Amino acid sequence: MPEKGLRERFWELPLGELSKPEWEALCDGCGRCCLVKLQDEDSGELAFTNLACRYLDSQKCQCRVYDNRFSKVPDCIQVTEAVARNTAWLPSTCAYRLRAHGQPLPAWHPLISGDAGTVRQAGISVAGRVVSEQLVHEDDWEEHIIHWIE
Repeated sequence: MPEKGLRERFWELPLGELSKPEWEALCDGCGRCCLVKLQDEDSGELAFTNLACRYLDSQKCQCRVYDNRFSKVPDCIQVTEAVARNTAWLPSTCAYRLRAHGQPLPAWHPLISGDAGTVRQAGISVAGRVVSEQLVHEDDWEEHIIHWIE
């Protein structure tokens, strides 16, 4: 049975048809979008790092300032349907990116499994795998590029 205010199987609808609560519920809570990404100036290639935004609670994979994130972090990118469809900034496992391309949610997604723990069990969550960007000087960020996220 869906939560109050959420339609049954809403995640199968096109992103543009989701209500605000449904949009928010689509997030799997992995924390990957809150990682520092580096972009090669020449090739444009994007690389994920294991450096998390200073406001990410790296155990719960939740933003500590979610409602004020855009004022606290001016370069925090709001996920929209266009962002999900047109950028590599979101990982390939992201529910918004998957749905923007008409793909189904994976079995480990909490909306499918019914269990938020399946995100960690599947190795998708960044919980316990990242460090705060504040602990590493920006000149050393390249040393933190990871390859376990696509």
